[in-house]
Amino acid sequence: MTATRTATLTRMVLPTHECPFGLRAKAMLEQAGYEVGEHILASRDEVDAFKQERGLATTPLIEIDGETVGGSDDLERYLADAPAS
Repeated sequence: MTATRTATLTRMVLPTHECPFGLRAKAMLEQAGYEVGEHILASRDEVDAFKQERGLATTPLIEIDGETVGGSDDLERYLADAPAS
């Protein structure tokens, strides 16, 4: 039996803009077979506070098994280097 792989994705979804990098990260995770738990940042204030709290310049932020992977480009590299399950 294979354990479910899980990831946490924190991404920006504002009333007039949904971050394309967050959508890209979600699609990559789902395609790789991860169960994705999402934390949606729904206002500019939430986005700014999250970035300041975590010391980030941008969103999204992907975490897998308690490890911070980074943004969507970092995730792409992470998945390319990950062993197949």
